[in-house]
Amino acid sequence: MQQKSSSFSIKNWSDDDKPREKLVHKGRAVLSNAELIAILIGSGTKNETAVALSKRILSSANNNLNELGKVSLKQLMKFKGIGEAKAVAIAAALEIGRRRQNEKAIVKEQILGSKAVFNLLQPLVADLPHEEFWIVYLNNSNKVIHKAQLSKGGITGTLVDVRLVMKQALELGAVSLILAHNHPSGGLKPSEADKKITNKLQKASEAMDIRVLDHVIITQDNYYSFADNNLI
Repeated sequence: MQQKSSSFSIKNWSDDDKPREKLVHKGRAVLSNAELIAILIGSGTKNETAVALSKRILSSANNNLNELGKVSLKQLMKFKGIGEAKAVAIAAALEIGRRRQNEKAIVKEQILGSKAVFNLLQPLVADLPHEEFWIVYLNNSNKVIHKAQLSKGGITGTLVDVRLVMKQALELGAVSLILAHNHPSGGLKPSEADKKITNKLQKASEAMDIRVLDHVIITQDNYYSFADNNLI
């Protein structure tokens, strides 16, 4: 008796076996090359799953991604279930991988003090006519993982969403933060609002085992550091 074609569908697999769900829940590193290619092509044929089809494609290239990268679109399209769109998706992904190998790794900037924060953000905020509040996310070596404008406002102040800061810190795996904003007026003295938001972010961070290392106020040619002035 012939098995129903629906049994070959990835939709019928357990979540632990589905390539997409596996990547989401367990990370990309646990997927085999065939599973990664299966995500690219999306579906197999009536009698063959996307993973099984991907295994056959890989096998034709000696299970070597470098060799697969040399396979032409016409050669890929000889496999039943691989049309032009799927062949192009495979070729594009392999080309991205090739280009990635040739690119130099980005050197993360290390923050060793308030001066480094000023040098990092001064070109971005010093000349603005309005206030902008920025967060610098750091790893355990005090290297910059990410820097982002959190909000911007009028010359009198800006709104800061503490929940958004914490959410992004957790997503990035940051272990510490540096707060920063500009003073368009040129004054360096922190306002009461500056002190309150610093305290608020400190308390929220402590609950997540994340440290706020500093809050730096930036003007055109100078800065004020909460840490240097023992306010943190």
